Amino acid sequence: MKEEKTYSQAIKEIEVIITEIEKETIDVDVLTQRVKSAIELIKDCKGRLRKTEEDLNSVLKDFEQSTTEEG
Repeated sequence: MKEEKTYSQAIKEIEVIITEIEKETIDVDVLTQRVKSAIELIKDCKGRLRKTEEDLNSVLKDFEQSTTEEG
């Protein structure tokens, strides 16, 4: 079972992978796997950001409607 990471945990893991690649401290035998992991984490983060944006837009739309009805 895959453990669900928080957005912050995912970002930190992506940063670690990037640092390993930039500093060339990552073993070439695991490079592909680490890049794949980073890609999956990035996809997850982008999905969360899209969902958050949709939720915020919905909340703001509801707020605007309620203030228009009151005014």
